[in-house]
Amino acid sequence: MNPERVHLATAALTAAAMLAFAANSLLCRAALAGGYADAASFTTLRLASGALALWLVAQSRGGASPAPRVAWGSALALFAYVALFSLAYLRIPAGIGALLLFAAVQLTMIGAGLRGGERPRALEWAGLAVSLVGLLLLTRPGLTRPDPLGAASMIGAGAAWGVYSLRGRGAADAIAANAASFARAVPLALAANAAFALWAGVRLTPEGAALALASGGVTSGLGYAVWYAALRGLAATRAAIVQLSVPPLAAFGGVLVLGEVVSLRLLLASALILGGIALAILGQRGPARVRIDAPARGG
Repeated sequence: MNPERVHLATAALTAAAMLAFAANSLLCRAALAGGYADAASFTTLRLASGALALWLVAQSRGGASPAPRVAWGSALALFAYVALFSLAYLRIPAGIGALLLFAAVQLTMIGAGLRGGERPRALEWAGLAVSLVGLLLLTRPGLTRPDPLGAASMIGAGAAWGVYSLRGRGAADAIAANAASFARAVPLALAANAAFALWAGVRLTPEGAALALASGGVTSGLGYAVWYAALRGLAATRAAIVQLSVPPLAAFGGVLVLGEVVSLRLLLASALILGGIALAILGQRGPARVRIDAPARGG
């Protein structure tokens, strides 16, 4: 195929994937903050529709099934991510949520590299420090600080997704591995949903169900499939850097679609967190580095 066409196809797939990941935050926030669905019902429908979409894609490609032990371990991390993600968006805006999620995912993966014996260069240490300053600025007490419980839930969701991404890096077929993990996370969500229903009841409107199905089947399931297709034409560093676009896209979408307000604190924290992560990624050279190319943004 013509190299120019390959580059254009990669660019189009990448743009579509980034828009899908940003839209995921908007769909979740719209459903939960709007009162169209409770967090447990939204989580269950999102996982179920994501599992179906990924299974259909995997079957169409003839994907191999991953080892059950690997899939169940990843399913636990995936369920923790999706559940905490939904709980967080009951309390914080889409832009702040995407930023916290993105920062937590990347810091978790960089931390895993440190624990694994990697020796970051000065630029990586500098980037990590700048990102942490931005995270502290965003979450420190003050008039415009995001809700503490919501922020903590989203940071926990990011850590869980970072673990999920790290577990799936060696999968022979990433789409099949994601499909298996989503399928095994559904029973966990159903159990949590049943417990939540006994405690607080169920709230699920047709609008909430539609938003959950779109979040799971389109912006999660199909979004991941598009992202993996784009990764074939992207270097690991470029794949990591391009994901810096997701939090600003989610914040911009929150303003346009959900009527959210962007504060000066959010703008400053965004610049520090995303700029620091960009420094850390650009400082990665040589073997034995943590790859940050899994679909982890607002996912």
